[in-house]
Amino acid sequence: MIRPLTSALILSALLVPAAAQAEEHKHAEAMPMEAAVSVELHLLTAEGSGDAVGAVGLTDTPYGLLLTPNLSQLEAGIHGFHIHANGSCDPAEKEGKMVAGLAAGGHFDPTETGKHEGPYGEGHLGDLPPLVVDSEGHAVLPVLAPRLKIADVKGKALMVHASGDNYSDEPKKLGGGGARAACGVIPE
Repeated sequence: MIRPLTSALILSALLVPAAAQAEEHKHAEAMPMEAAVSVELHLLTAEGSGDAVGAVGLTDTPYGLLLTPNLSQLEAGIHGFHIHANGSCDPAEKEGKMVAGLAAGGHFDPTETGKHEGPYGEGHLGDLPPLVVDSEGHAVLPVLAPRLKIADVKGKALMVHASGDNYSDEPKKLGGGGARAACGVIPE
């Protein structure tokens, strides 16, 4: 004969894993399993694109656009990370000098706010959270752009800048992240 306490323990042992599985399944539906779009990034020079440094996966989620980097060969530290207006990573001329990645144009700003306010502000839609590169030159921490989806950024450039970004409209204070270090064009 099974005692009531023993029955309760057996029932609990059976129900707890089932409840945990149901909870995991519920979260799995909300979280992306695989990137919908992958963008290959290359180092930039004034002569053009150089070595490939990896890729960034883009996935739409209920919370915005999830960007999942798998990058290497970058300088350690925090880098400005942005969607740029044009679908090019080519150099272009500025004041008589060729500038790496300049053909990408400015930060993606379809409503022409003209403001850097970061990914959670009302400014450029192209302002992404910073890209964190570890001491070995790898960037793997995902970032979330809550105001974007893949459809918004198809055909645009994804840019990693050489420096951090304080989301200032004053470039002398590192607004925009400084020089353009690596870039890839998001497929249409």
